Amino acid sequence: MWLVMLSVQLVGCMEQGNAELPQFTSQPVDSRTIYRFGIHPLHNPTRLHEIFSPLMDYLSRHIDGAVFKVEASRNYAAYDEKLYRREFHLSLPNPYQTVESLEHGYRVFGKMADDQNFRGIILVRKDSGINKVADLKGKAISYPAPTALAATMMPQYYLQTHGLNVMRDVDNRYVGSQESSIMNVFLGHTAAAATWPPPWRALSRERPQLAQQLEIKWQTSSLPNNGLVVRQDVSPEVVEKVAALLFTLHTIAEGRVILERMELSHFEAANDATYQPVRKFLAGFAREVRDPREQH
Repeated sequence: MWLVMLSVQLVGCMEQGNAELPQFTSQPVDSRTIYRFGIHPLHNPTRLHEIFSPLMDYLSRHIDGAVFKVEASRNYAAYDEKLYRREFHLSLPNPYQTVESLEHGYRVFGKMADDQNFRGIILVRKDSGINKVADLKGKAISYPAPTALAATMMPQYYLQTHGLNVMRDVDNRYVGSQESSIMNVFLGHTAAAATWPPPWRALSRERPQLAQQLEIKWQTSSLPNNGLVVRQDVSPEVVEKVAALLFTLHTIAEGRVILERMELSHFEAANDATYQPVRKFLAGFAREVRDPREQH
C-alpha cells in the first residue's frame, strides 16, 4: 500500500514539473576554473588556434585548478567588442587595444618582446612600377582592419607624413586579416598591402612565390609590442603564476617551440606606463589622419 501511494505521488509531481529524477554519469566532474584567453586577430582564427593552443595547454598543465582556453575572433571588430565588454579573463591585444582596455577594467602585466618587429611594412609587387609614395595616389591599398596598429595605423601615418592624404588620395580597403591583406596585393586586387613582419615572414615561408613576386617597399619606425592584459577581478595569485610561466617560456625546450610558432623570442614584464609611446603616437595619428575610435 505504501509503495502504491509513493508511486502515485512521484507521478503526480513529475506531471506538475516539480520533480527531477537523479542523473548518473561515469564522467568525473571538472572543478577547475576556466579562463578565457582572448588573442587579437594576429592571424585568421584557424592559424591563431594552431599557434596559441599549445601555450594554453602549457599553462593549464602547470597551474593547478585552472584551464586556459584560447579564444579567437573572426575579425578585429568582434575582438574589440568582446574585450571592451570584459569577456576575456586575460588577453593579448595589440598596443592600441592595450591602451583602450585600461578604460574597461584591465591592467597590463606583460608584453611580447622583440619591439623591433612591431612596425608596419608596405608591400608591392616587384613588377608594379611603384617606386615612390606619390605613385600610390588614386590606387587601392589593403589593410587587415582600421584598428590594427602596426599593420594599418602606422602605415597610414607613414604615407600621410610622406606626401599622401590617406583619407582622400587612396582607396583604403580593410580586408579582415593579415593574410588577406598580403594576398590582395599578390593577386593584383590592390596596388599595395600593409601588414607587419611576423605574418609576412610566416606566409612567405609557406608560399615562396610571395617572396619571389612581392617586396617590402617601405617600413615604419617601431613601437612597444603587443600587450598582455588581465581583468582586474582575476586572482593576483593566478596572474603571478601565469606571468612566471610566460616570462620563463624561452628557458625550456618546449617553451622555445611554442614561441617559435609565434615568431617571438620571449615574453617580458610590463605595466601601464610601458605604453606611453603608443599613447603619444595615437594622439598624433588622430590629429593627422583619423580618430580610430570612430571606427567602432
